[in-house]
Amino acid sequence: MAEVPINLSAEVTGFLDKLDHPFRKEIEQLRFIILSAETGLTESIKWNGPNYSFAGEDRITMRIHPPKQLQLIFHRGAKVKTQPKDKLIQEDFKLLVWKENDRAVASFKNGEELMKSADNLKSLIKSWIIAAS
Repeated sequence: MAEVPINLSAEVTGFLDKLDHPFRKEIEQLRFIILSAETGLTESIKWNGPNYSFAGEDRITMRIHPPKQLQLIFHRGAKVKTQPKDKLIQEDFKLLVWKENDRAVASFKNGEELMKSADNLKSLIKSWIIAAS
């Protein structure tokens, strides 16, 4: 695994330590991927899972319950905003399932699937941060 990102949150690590989650290793892999994709992201707990903000605005939330898979919800924060005419970003990786033009979900069933998608996921995260800001 890559070097530990400097912006890894002790709060999130403590939260996860208490969970005894069956996908803990994969959650850690996902945390590293997210935080290494964009150094300006900050990590916290929100909506009962790891949450990632950029410039103080929530942008990506990890859904870890129910513990059947891991999901990343790409969004523009909790408050409803006017929908863009088109999807916020264009992506050719087929990782996102769109819920609205400004909200999409990426799902991973295991660590192998996650690591196979790591580079594409980093690219998506960078694009999302730019488009959602």
